[in-house]
Amino acid sequence: MTAQTADQRARPRKQPRQARARHTVDAIVEASARILEEQGHGGFNTNAVADLAGVSIGTLYQYFPDKDALLGALIARETGRLVEDAEAACLVAGGHEALDAVIHAAVRHQLRRPRLARLLDFEEARLPLDAGTQLVRSMFTTIVAEILTRPDFPQQPDMAAATGDVAAIMRGMIDAAGERGERNQEALAARVRRAVLGYLSMSA
Repeated sequence: MTAQTADQRARPRKQPRQARARHTVDAIVEASARILEEQGHGGFNTNAVADLAGVSIGTLYQYFPDKDALLGALIARETGRLVEDAEAACLVAGGHEALDAVIHAAVRHQLRRPRLARLLDFEEARLPLDAGTQLVRSMFTTIVAEILTRPDFPQQPDMAAATGDVAAIMRGMIDAAGERGERNQEALAARVRRAVLGYLSMSA
């Protein structure tokens, strides 16, 4: 199958403008999340989503043309929540404290609904990222970069590389922990913190 570009990903047919329509879309997206959590990909289809959301299939298709559009909206929602938490963490004054807060936000994101997070990780790799999701992910990288420039961290010879490496360390360790079924958020956050600080001290 030919890989899709970001512009080719199935997108919502229209954006909800009124409060009632936004509530309907939110219900559809959350129903998608619940079906994925409870039944996996095997039970995930537009009819099941519409039924659980309490809407007609026609109403669902007004907003989402197919399953990939539903998945894209769910990925965007979950990624956006992570960035909101990371932005709040960035308001913490100290670099170490801000880094801790970002790590805890990323751990919560993965382990709060672990099965959903694992399934969405798979779908992110399969589906092309749309422009909105790409923007949100770049915002997370920008937040990490800003924290690493604070004076209580060693100066890095290549900040862009260090930022990418730190983000990769966080993502790799947290995703692997989720796949293993870990539930202890504090223990995982502490291990990620040690790994990141070790990297920063060695690369300075």
